[in-house]
Amino acid sequence: MSAARGSTRKTPMSRVDHAWLRMERPTNLMMITGVMMFETPVNIVKLKKVLSERFLAYPRFRQKVVETSTGTFWQNDADFDLDYHVRLSALPGKADKAALERFVSQMASTPLDKSKPLWQFHLVEKYDGGSALITRIHHCYADGIALVQVMLSMTDSEARPSKREPLSKTWLKEDGKAVKERMGMIDRYMKLGESLLGKSMDFYRDPTLANVVAKEGGEIARELAVALSLSDDPDTVLRGKLGVSKRVAWAPTLPLEDVKAISRVFDATVNDVLMASMAGALRSYMVERGERIDGVTIRATVPVNLRPLEHAKKLGNHFGLVFLDLPIGEIHPVQRLLRVVESMKQLKQSRQAVVVYGLLAALGMAPPMLQNLAFEIFSRKATTVATNVPGPQMPLYLAGEKIKEQMFWVPQTGSIGMGVSILSYNGNVHFGLIADAKLIPDPDAVIQRFIPEFEKLLYIALMSDWGIQSSA
Repeated sequence: MSAARGSTRKTPMSRVDHAWLRMERPTNLMMITGVMMFETPVNIVKLKKVLSERFLAYPRFRQKVVETSTGTFWQNDADFDLDYHVRLSALPGKADKAALERFVSQMASTPLDKSKPLWQFHLVEKYDGGSALITRIHHCYADGIALVQVMLSMTDSEARPSKREPLSKTWLKEDGKAVKERMGMIDRYMKLGESLLGKSMDFYRDPTLANVVAKEGGEIARELAVALSLSDDPDTVLRGKLGVSKRVAWAPTLPLEDVKAISRVFDATVNDVLMASMAGALRSYMVERGERIDGVTIRATVPVNLRPLEHAKKLGNHFGLVFLDLPIGEIHPVQRLLRVVESMKQLKQSRQAVVVYGLLAALGMAPPMLQNLAFEIFSRKATTVATNVPGPQMPLYLAGEKIKEQMFWVPQTGSIGMGVSILSYNGNVHFGLIADAKLIPDPDAVIQRFIPEFEKLLYIALMSDWGIQSSA
């Protein structure tokens, strides 16, 4: 492939993107990893053509990161070669799901070459009668919402479309007034990011100050104080010293309509139902490993999109974080769900996500020592990262081949060693787990418990529904 031509002019990296670049550690690579599974084999020549025409239509993906004494920049890679970034791979032995999970785990544990644009595609030619495509893109390019839209922009709604039409974005619609209000808050909190960072260090040195401000302070300081006054998550088998290897696994797909049926009965969201099911799976797994968890609650950091979804194609990172309670010590599945619902309702009424976004912006330019301390403070308050991205509810085709299943995993930060990913697509929900190999060497042992926990909720929901109908 020919080298990319164009200016070598450097473009400054945004503060928040820079923060995600500097979060990288050997134990937690800041890389979003994804996998698509196809019904039929994908031709690599056609794949490269699609990538050249659609993926590289985003100029940022021809650029590499350049760090200088005056700052961090994006710069066109004068030696750009698509062949380096798109590679053929093969699975050993039976080339089954377990083999693919091992290969994706290896890719999720392998750093990207910082002398080149920080992304790669690995095409597995023979998998389950078709192919599999593994994607690795550094988080500094964009957040999960934006990258999912990038991937969708490469797809078609037909295998052989007569002409390329923009993919319908009906699942991305938002309330315009809510978007405008949120964008106004982001601008305001971005300007106060540096003062927030100073306050956060005061709260860290004197925890009692955080508790006082949480009760008496103004809106912004109060939200920050609430986040910083959270206790560290309990020591369990899910937390500990991290290694450098990751393990991934994914569950069989669930019908989205079944998830919605549960949500209607218990006045919950789809995300609430799935996170409660995951809490149940973690509970069962931890009990088997001898953990005492009665009454124990752990937290998940949940990314919250902070921009109009139709602007996702602009790349970059535009999300905040909230801390969601997962009541793994609760034995009854419905009570677990109701507690997740309540926790999420409280978070939706708060400004926690935009406050954290303002902090990330400030941390992007903070001295490394201060930045590392702040990241560690926040990561100790959660055990897992949990991401839920809604996708199109129709079949899609890439390079002429139908996408059967897909999954992605976002990176974990600091001392967090586990990540949960949820993606809905074509009437189904795809659920995956990524974990540090030293903490959870067998993520399939967690994943295989997810469906039974979900079915408990489904059974109870159906029984409740029948009861309502019979008494009418």
